[in-house]
Amino acid sequence: MREEIEQLKRERDAIILAHNYQPPEIQDIADFVGDSLDLARKGAATPHRTIVFCGVRFMAESAKILAPEKTVLLPVLDAGCPLADMVDGEKLAQLRKRYPHATLLCYVNTTAETKARCDYCCTSANAAAVAAAIPNGRIIFIPDENLARWVMKNTDKEIIPYPGYCYVHKKIKREYLERLKKHYPDAEVLIHPEADPEVQELADFILSTSGMVKRVRDSQKKRFIIGTEEGLIYRLKKENPGKEFFPAGPGLICIDMKKIRLEDVHNALKELVYPIEPESEIMTRARVALNRMVEIGRRDG
Repeated sequence: MREEIEQLKRERDAIILAHNYQPPEIQDIADFVGDSLDLARKGAATPHRTIVFCGVRFMAESAKILAPEKTVLLPVLDAGCPLADMVDGEKLAQLRKRYPHATLLCYVNTTAETKARCDYCCTSANAAAVAAAIPNGRIIFIPDENLARWVMKNTDKEIIPYPGYCYVHKKIKREYLERLKKHYPDAEVLIHPEADPEVQELADFILSTSGMVKRVRDSQKKRFIIGTEEGLIYRLKKENPGKEFFPAGPGLICIDMKKIRLEDVHNALKELVYPIEPESEIMTRARVALNRMVEIGRRDG
């Protein structure tokens, strides 16, 4: 099947992108493995006409927004994100009404429709930097309240959090992590900012998935406790064979991230399913929020 996938890639002029949380067999066939925005950028920069995005729907949407001329395929149609789906239009309208002069900043883990309603977009890696660069002192942050609180701690802005959360990172519990730290006192603790604040307090570093990849590569430590979805550990082991990794909790698995199989990638390339096609007006408006984030990165860089 892998050979057939390679043949179909050539026939379709396609590239395969896989998120860090994807199953091992999907990471192994991907041309690039990374976080959602990095993959979307790579998709936009590649000369290939077709992108097979192995992740969840909002990620494929971001790739399409940044490369509207390309065909973007999501191999499993119902691979969604519960966090992204927590944004409720009525709740958002209420926040807008309550804070009419606030800037609306959305996490990249949102649908294209949500991004189209927002002023700026950010990732977990650059959330604090983007918030700090926004001229307004009052910011509504959607949808992850733990990431919002982390931004609040790392900027002087007034951050108004939206009540959303990632169910996977919510599974990381302080008691379990404390036991792990006692068992592996020499291990470096890396925690995602979507985890609860009481868990973040136990971290040596609070990092996005791309930040964890870089930290493990650069650190002199040999053991690491990884506070994010378990799929990242496969990549970390592969790229750092002399180091050990332990998940920060049991069952840190995103069901939607594990839906795509080799058969689905094969079918996507063969049948050109499932194409991501947000409405053009939504894509245009969502692109504004994404481009503002990119521009802030250029200025800061």
